[in-house]
Amino acid sequence: MELRDYLRVLHKNWTLIVVSTLAGVAVACGVSIATTPKYVSTTELYVSVQAAADTGTTDLVQGTSFARQAVASYVSVANSARVLEPVIKELDLKITPQQLAGRVTASAPLNTVLIDISVTDTDARQAAMIANAVGRNLADVVVNVLEKPAGGGTSQVKIETVQPAFAAPKPSSPNVPLNLVLGLLVGLALGVAASVLRTVLDTRIHSAHDIELVTDKPMLGGISFDPDARRRPLVVHADPRSPRAESFRTLRTNLQFLDIEGSPRTFVITSSVPGEGKSTTAANLSISLAETGAKVALVDADLRLPRVEEYMGIEGAVGLTDVLIGRAELADVLQKWGRGMLFVLPSGRIPPNPSELLGSKPMANLLATLSADFDYVIIDAPPLLLVTDAAVVSKMAGGAILVVAAGRTRRQEISSAVRALDHSGSKLLGLIVTMLPTKGPDAYGYGTYAYGDSRAPDAADAAQRTRPAPRMRRGRKG
Repeated sequence: MELRDYLRVLHKNWTLIVVSTLAGVAVACGVSIATTPKYVSTTELYVSVQAAADTGTTDLVQGTSFARQAVASYVSVANSARVLEPVIKELDLKITPQQLAGRVTASAPLNTVLIDISVTDTDARQAAMIANAVGRNLADVVVNVLEKPAGGGTSQVKIETVQPAFAAPKPSSPNVPLNLVLGLLVGLALGVAASVLRTVLDTRIHSAHDIELVTDKPMLGGISFDPDARRRPLVVHADPRSPRAESFRTLRTNLQFLDIEGSPRTFVITSSVPGEGKSTTAANLSISLAETGAKVALVDADLRLPRVEEYMGIEGAVGLTDVLIGRAELADVLQKWGRGMLFVLPSGRIPPNPSELLGSKPMANLLATLSADFDYVIIDAPPLLLVTDAAVVSKMAGGAILVVAAGRTRRQEISSAVRALDHSGSKLLGLIVTMLPTKGPDAYGYGTYAYGDSRAPDAADAAQRTRPAPRMRRGRKG
């Protein structure tokens, strides 16, 4: 992943990252509140070896060296039961010497004769009292027991308190500011890691960048998501000034400049799996092409689950299948739609052998007739990964256009659809991405300008050739 990919991941998953960060701070705050405050008090002892008044410099040096060596042993004695039991009795503590030893920490700074005794307790005053008591008892045990001369007399080792322990003004733990910072960093790290993992594991198509990872075929257009698409599938007709309707006109323009090397302008609109919006795309694209004055034939070749007649509001009992088996003439079943030069050929009755019908010679002859009589022939075909119908028809047409739904179609499904077209010898002309989000990093924009009259053809559209219409039955007028 490149830097821009990581930025896109952060932009797309900023909500998850913020929630994770706030959760980390909340957990840290909860832990800080639930943790019982603890106070630390420290007393400092000085260890020395007494010498006679007439002692020379050498004896003093030796005494200091002995004290430094002995300090390490005295540190270990500080946690012994010999020292702690008198402390428990003196302060009337309701704990064992082993429990008290867990609260006492003794240490000696390097190359010194000092001993630091620290005590941790939930009561600041009691922590100071224990630290001072441990210091006194350690001095007593060392001087009067461990270092007492065998023949009696005064011990040469002397331990004095140089810094008594005082009650700490504030607890040493929990460290609320530190906990909050750690919670924030941990939450932020987990949020970013979850976002990257989520993106890596998500193989769905979200933008044109995802399509580039699968195929080098061009993206012919992007259609934004419309929650009212089921209620008004023909947005180009129902709301011609909407941004979504304009996106179909952009698709129309791209289709007009598509180089198909002299092949008939007959396009198969298909998808990899159902529910990607191929039928609504085919219908709206046909309407937008007809707006330019071009003659357009919309053929419902989805003989499994036809939808065109439902969207266009026409009678579909007789149609493509009747023409292919010779029960009806093409001119009798073509239905004019709207005020332009758009003609719709419904699917007719659903046959038991759709693939054989669509791959038959009558189908090839029908497409040849339509290509000769119309400027554009738009064919709505079934999904590629379910049946072979679309691949079969694409061989007879100028090529196929694959519709993919953002947030639904997976990269492996597109790859399989592309391979299916390649294996059948069909040509993939490009892709159309539907259901694109209108906000966020994957949003598909249409600009901020105001749309003019959507029914006025531009200069390029006006140049489209117009042929006489064949004899037809009149359908619903838009």
